[in-house]
Amino acid sequence: MANVGMSDIKKGVRLIVGEVPYKIVEFQHVKPGKGAAFVRLKMKSFLNGRVVERTIHAGDKFEVPVIDYKTMQYLYDDGEMYQFMDNETYDQLGLEYAQCDDASKWFKDGINVEIIFFKNKAISVQAPEFMELVVTDTPPNFKGDTSSGSKKPATLETGAVVQVPYHVLVDDIVKVNTVDCEFLGKVK
Repeated sequence: MANVGMSDIKKGVRLIVGEVPYKIVEFQHVKPGKGAAFVRLKMKSFLNGRVVERTIHAGDKFEVPVIDYKTMQYLYDDGEMYQFMDNETYDQLGLEYAQCDDASKWFKDGINVEIIFFKNKAISVQAPEFMELVVTDTPPNFKGDTSSGSKKPATLETGAVVQVPYHVLVDDIVKVNTVDCEFLGKVK
């Protein structure tokens, strides 16, 4: 396996720390007046989505995890797990709620998602980056709600809540970025 050292650190790099695969989400090279340089980083676990802070030094080396992605279709929530189906073999796979974490608020019947595998075991799921969803609930507009920077919360058909401009109404279809939980525009 390949190794990652201090000089290889950048956003998006994957590494294994204590048998757990992580992805670097933020980093900062620090060169103090005295002593050797080091890197402060924030890593997100592929197993549970938790963000961990760590400091690494010049001699530290980490293995690069072999992460595989497989497109599968979300089927349903059976009350204990989320169920997915392999689009090629039609095999069914269940993932626990903790493994799906943030992605679960975007699950909609029949949607294709990326299942993340580490050591041939399904460990997590990733929703599509962009989705078009129907607004099911949002406060009504009031006369004078025309300021360009103002936003209001809107609940989407999957249960996710995003901030939308005041002109968005119930039953409108909106395009959202699922990574940043952000409104991108109305779909015509």
